[in-house]
Amino acid sequence: MSDTIPICWAISDGAAGNERQAAALARALDVGARVVRIGVRQPWSLLAPRLAVGARWAVRDADGRALTPPWPDIAIGCGRRAALATRALRAWSGGSTFTVQILDPRVDPGAFDILITPKHDGVDGPNVIQTMGSLNPVDAHWLADARMRFARFAALPPPRTAVLIGATNRAQRLDDAYFDALLDRLTAGYDAEAGSYLVSVSRRTPENVVLKLRAAFAAFPGVFFGGDRADENPYAGFLAWADRIVVTPDSVNMLSEACATGKPVYTFAPQPITGKLAAFHRELSDSGRLRQIGESVPSALPPPLLETSEIAALVRARWLRKP
Repeated sequence: MSDTIPICWAISDGAAGNERQAAALARALDVGARVVRIGVRQPWSLLAPRLAVGARWAVRDADGRALTPPWPDIAIGCGRRAALATRALRAWSGGSTFTVQILDPRVDPGAFDILITPKHDGVDGPNVIQTMGSLNPVDAHWLADARMRFARFAALPPPRTAVLIGATNRAQRLDDAYFDALLDRLTAGYDAEAGSYLVSVSRRTPENVVLKLRAAFAAFPGVFFGGDRADENPYAGFLAWADRIVVTPDSVNMLSEACATGKPVYTFAPQPITGKLAAFHRELSDSGRLRQIGESVPSALPPPLLETSEIAALVRARWLRKP
């Protein structure tokens, strides 16, 4: 580790959720990170990070240039393609760059100094740090800042319910029937308690779903954000001002961030969740942090799911021990 201010690269492969995790860990480490957005040529992109030979030619920055020294003191990658750059930096720097990879890259964990993966991925090893959910920037300071920036949401009638919308994946189909059923439950909730809805879609949400939901939520007080590029993204303000949060069951990132607020979090999964995502839902439910819409909230909520600062402390300790 440098005696001066450490150089940190948060390596992004273009996936917003992956970049958010890498940047969140860098923020928690308090190392002013530079976000390095990369592209990976074929066939390395398809085979990343297994195919490492020729990576110096295959990996390019956002302007199409090769990555060059000075190499960072620490590199944090998230996602399979970013893992190729993280892995290669260890070799390019002669071992001086401390490499941290987030999410299972499906290669030997020993290719990195630290590998951070969710427990439900089932990866273990001496340099593996397991999490329950995904790393994110949500903490008390982040929420307080968002409350100030979006103070106008205080005028919305309580209870304020944030609704975070994702998209179909292999674990749960989010089709018209799904959203009709979800809207029926949210309408019943409004009829019983009134309040307002703070609705945000993700980049993965299909446009036809956005249009359907925008029209439906126009019947209620609140704010609908449909990914409109001309507008400031109010997602942080939604989490900060919500009294409770409803999250579609498909996204580990959105569920993790909702649970990091310490507020009641609900999901709606009319069909059994399958695969690794089912294990994640069980962990959240068993910890008291997640319930189905309609289930009662316990009198004492569990503490917020604040894993990022804990993981950062573990990473810093191992980084400092490196010769």
